[in-house]
Amino acid sequence: MATVTPWARETFGDRAGQLADLIPASLVRAHARARNGHEGVHTQTLEAYGHGLYAAQFEELAVSLASLPDATPVRLQSRTLMVVRDHLIYPYCYAKKDVPVTAARLRRATGFRADLIRRHGPEPMQQAFDFGLDDSDEPETHPDLTLLSEDVRLVLVAYACSMSQGVMRIEWGSAELRREDRYLIWHRHEPLPPSP
Repeated sequence: MATVTPWARETFGDRAGQLADLIPASLVRAHARARNGHEGVHTQTLEAYGHGLYAAQFEELAVSLASLPDATPVRLQSRTLMVVRDHLIYPYCYAKKDVPVTAARLRRATGFRADLIRRHGPEPMQQAFDFGLDDSDEPETHPDLTLLSEDVRLVLVAYACSMSQGVMRIEWGSAELRREDRYLIWHRHEPLPPSP
């Protein structure tokens, strides 16, 4: 069983060790499925791999974590995600090369993933200035997020992965989204060693 940090134990209680083992193994299996899919269709681009990895990461995590007695599935954007002890576990492949998780950046500052981070991630370290202007340009929150209790907190599982090198780096923790440049500002992140 993986070493459990104080943050992981505080967040997940006695399930922390199991999660620290199950999550990396799930992502390694998702990579293998995506690589096999790419090899099966023989495309010159990595499109099949990328789409396959995106779908398989959710499926593998859902199957692995369903064995935990206090894990609850929730369907968001036609994907099954798992909530463990009021924490939604959300995978995010942030890079195709081995770079630090602090380089993680979303492609868009809007949409489901951005709304999820803003609504269920940590409170921003620096509050936005309120100039007393009407924020009517602010888009509505993604409707799927109404399926989650506001008490549910987000745990991002950010990882670097490529078809040729596999899963290179996995970290989990909590981050806010900086709207102006779409970088994740990590309040806490800890490594999860990829399983062999």
